[in-house]
Amino acid sequence: MCGIIAIVRHTSAPDPRTPAAVIGPLGAAAALMATGHPGVDDLRAVAGHLAEADRALRGVDGLALVVDHPGLAGEVAELVGSATASVEALEADLDAGRQVVADGDLEAHNAAVVEVKDLLWAVGQDRLRTAAGVGVLAGDPASVGRAALGVYLSIQEALSALDRLEVRGRDSAGIHVLVRGHGLDLGSPEVAGALGERSGDPLFTSGSVRAAEGTLSFVYKAAAEIGELGDNTAVLRAAVADDELLRAALAAPGAEAVVLGHTRWASIGIISQFNAHPLNSEEVGVPGSPYTLAVLNGDVDNFSDLKAAESLAIAAEITTDAKVIPTLVSRRLAEGYNLTEAFRSTVNRLEGSVAIGLCAASAADEVLFALRGSGQALYVGAADDAWVVASEPYGVVELTGSYLRMDGDTPADPSNPAATRGQIVALGAGVRPSPEAVRRWSYDGTSQPVAAGEFTSAGVTTRDIDRGSHPHFLLKEITEAPSSFKKTLRGKLVERAGGELAVELGEDTLPAAVTERLASGEIRRVVVIGQGTAAVAAQSLAMVLRELVLDSALSVEASLATELSGFALSADMSDTLVVAISQSGTTTDTNRTVDLVRARGASVVAVVNRRNSDLTDRADGVLYTSDGRDVEMSVASTKAFYSQVGAGFLLALAVSEVVPGGAGPAERQELLRALRELPGLMERTLGVREQVAAAARTFAPSRRYWAMVGNGPNRIAAAEVRIKASELCYKSIACDGTEDKKHIDLSSE
Repeated sequence: MCGIIAIVRHTSAPDPRTPAAVIGPLGAAAALMATGHPGVDDLRAVAGHLAEADRALRGVDGLALVVDHPGLAGEVAELVGSATASVEALEADLDAGRQVVADGDLEAHNAAVVEVKDLLWAVGQDRLRTAAGVGVLAGDPASVGRAALGVYLSIQEALSALDRLEVRGRDSAGIHVLVRGHGLDLGSPEVAGALGERSGDPLFTSGSVRAAEGTLSFVYKAAAEIGELGDNTAVLRAAVADDELLRAALAAPGAEAVVLGHTRWASIGIISQFNAHPLNSEEVGVPGSPYTLAVLNGDVDNFSDLKAAESLAIAAEITTDAKVIPTLVSRRLAEGYNLTEAFRSTVNRLEGSVAIGLCAASAADEVLFALRGSGQALYVGAADDAWVVASEPYGVVELTGSYLRMDGDTPADPSNPAATRGQIVALGAGVRPSPEAVRRWSYDGTSQPVAAGEFTSAGVTTRDIDRGSHPHFLLKEITEAPSSFKKTLRGKLVERAGGELAVELGEDTLPAAVTERLASGEIRRVVVIGQGTAAVAAQSLAMVLRELVLDSALSVEASLATELSGFALSADMSDTLVVAISQSGTTTDTNRTVDLVRARGASVVAVVNRRNSDLTDRADGVLYTSDGRDVEMSVASTKAFYSQVGAGFLLALAVSEVVPGGAGPAERQELLRALRELPGLMERTLGVREQVAAAARTFAPSRRYWAMVGNGPNRIAAAEVRIKASELCYKSIACDGTEDKKHIDLSSE
């Protein structure tokens, strides 16, 4: 798992802005939030003001505004802080029941709150943090010209994206800056001396510089087998900030650059700077060849064959498969191919699932990308003044909320499955970024213009994927679990007059048509489905609903989505309610099963953590976990699982209330009180982290094999703990009922 990032900045005439363009709308937003309990319309107005301020701070012009007015950042931070405090107070009132939102408005209200929080984060974190980051890279940003600001902005944006992409790979990272229009006299003693010191490294390690075809190529790399997230980008950032030759190259008014970066999880080639990407096209003893650079995600399975077939003179120390890509493109350029054809000819020869980014000195204002196979991904974003391409959506969203996902698996001719698969995209600085400006081809060279609607909303922002001061996402998300659970209950677990607790889900979750059919007995069966962790949450929902309707005729079961679709479908499922659980709403097996049961007449309620996801479009009703977009970056699900369990209890209680023969008030009140207390108990549990850590250090290292056992509800908990332990420890772990422990593989003992 590796990560790619590229920034291609469009050069445009300056668009001068004044501080009023930011302070005015921010002040209006803060004033509206301070009025007490803003409704949906007020929150939408706040979001409009914040979006206006955010636009004014974006791009080179927004950066220049902050640089030219030193006090502006402080004013912005103060207004954002005031509005943020008002949002936190609003959420606290909602959680405590001091503000009640009508059932029909609850989801719209939650969505509006999330939008306001997103925009406050964008202004206060993304824009101000970007300006501060550029300040570190540029030294004194007020002393550099607009051209240098633009390049340092691209570098900052690339480094920021690499920080997020490190969740895909961390053992090494690199960033390359290809500068054109630098205006330096390469023959002057000072410049020639600096170039001489930094251009002689044949392994192209950190700090190397090349002068090629009127450009200057700067590379910065870091490699370490052991370290923390963020270590590599800190090394890269320091190297850029200390580079006086780069600063001199960017001093020219016409200086521009494309930036190509990568974070690596080594699969071929040892962990080292000379195997870190980007890699250039240089061959040993082959001077003067056309100069290119490339990054790779995935594996080139036939790289050894290609090296032998073309007699590539690659330094023996460089053992990564990625090196063949820029070298082969350079060979084709030397033979007279244009850059696009040289690139297409090369990628067609690569076997394996790959995502590739490449730039060349001969076309220093563009970057080319290739994607083939289903194992990798590339997302193309068109920001106001820059193209941004990354291997994950969270590498794009700081600059733009929409993207084009490249398709590496669909044949160029869909009617012919044997047709060439793969896509190539070229992005240039010469045109303003827009969907229409994307140049795209299939691997066979057929043009593929981007159609209207192919750019889709990311559905996440940098707020979702910021790990803050936590060393890794797992700890961050465990820590956020009580808050996520509390937001799942918000507005749905309410206290009525006299202190009685009740579940109020509303029509958006349980439509009247569904509740009427449950009450009349037309729906006789409930099947709860999911995959992985969601399937364990499904077992929890089914267990509690089964207990609550024991005296009714309603049948309740849990099933893997694939098991239901594969073996348990009947021709007529009009008597069935399917509850589909998914964190993202994009789980293929779950969504396909929902399509199949709906075609047979079943009703569907979704429990999902993402608005506007595929699953929400397929369901009759939706119960959102947390606030409808509480992204979990860690592979091992924590807060999302707990929220799914909480949502399952809410739904089970709501269904049992309308089913004849459901549980009585006393049993329901006991469950509801326990649900309301759970977030506080979760916080108390987090308070004993040090004791848990001490126990782990004492007992875990002495055990090489593990088994999870439990009974009743704890049997479900054991199933989830097994998933977590397997994902975190890379071990196969058994799980069973306590009494059946004797049947567990003896190797676990």
